[in-house]
Amino acid sequence: MIHIVLYQPEKPQNTGNIMRTCVAINATLDIIGPLSFSLDAKDLKRAGLDYIDSLKYHYFSTYEEYLKEYPHADTYYVTRYSDKVYSEFIFQGITHDIHLMFGRESTGIPHDILRSHPDRLLRIPMVPEARSLNLSNSVAIVVYEVLRQLKYPNLSTHEAIKGEDFLFKEKD
Repeated sequence: MIHIVLYQPEKPQNTGNIMRTCVAINATLDIIGPLSFSLDAKDLKRAGLDYIDSLKYHYFSTYEEYLKEYPHADTYYVTRYSDKVYSEFIFQGITHDIHLMFGRESTGIPHDILRSHPDRLLRIPMVPEARSLNLSNSVAIVVYEVLRQLKYPNLSTHEAIKGEDFLFKEKD
């Protein structure tokens, strides 16, 4: 299973979008606080739409609380300070949970956490002048690379709701 880990997210709209992504890919969302918004906020629910009720998530008051719950987590840290691109990591064949941590919109993941895991830092390439991408976009980019390498486990790769041949059916 994939865990998306958000370290002190600041924008409820991003968190709501990430919630929706987690439901769509059957991932667990781990949120590390404190938060500057409520998880019941109107913006959060609007961004997550009707998916929020199906979300598997855990809230941790601190990073230490997260570590206590997952002492042996296989965590990868997404940061601009890495020299290794996310697609260079090999996730194919991993059978245990994979945790992907993303930092605050304004400051990222604290440097002391990053320094403690130099072999687990990954970056999304962008022009040198750019500081970062939108948080929910960054989550989608990285998690879909992991899913691609794992061959999209338990995810539909065809139209399941309206039927595989819906597009080409004749209309009455």
